Amino acid sequence: MLIRSVLISTLMLGGFSLALAQSGTPEQRAACRPDVRRFCHRLKESDGDNAYLQCLELNRDRLSRACGDMLSSYGK
Repeated sequence: MLIRSVLISTLMLGGFSLALAQSGTPEQRAACRPDVRRFCHRLKESDGDNAYLQCLELNRDRLSRACGDMLSSYGK
């Protein structure tokens, strides 16, 4: 559940609420923000939390080391 909050919080794009933008630690948000913007920018909040996680998992081989390590540390 925490990983989903972290991923959502990295998506400070479009109409995301302040509450979502404040979840997760700054380090967690920073770890995947560039990768979410690069690989998952077409997703919308209405797609749900799992969509972002699935997007990152589908692009795992191309993720930055920081994001890959963060996902691994949460067993993803």
